[in-house]
Amino acid sequence: MFHYEAVCYHCKKVFKVYEGSPKYKIVKEKNTKMFCCEDCDHKIRITAIKNFFR
Repeated sequence: MFHYEAVCYHCKKVFKVYEGSPKYKIVKEKNTKMFCCEDCDHKIRITAIKNFFR
């Protein structure tokens, strides 16, 4: 199984993105240089939803 290693811009942790996952295509094409791990992605999304409803 193929994978890429990326660094989370939020927590600076190295994480692996495996083939078949939604983020794999984004990391493979490298359209953006900023990648986010699953934990930080969830935290950012929840914070954005909370701020939207204020």
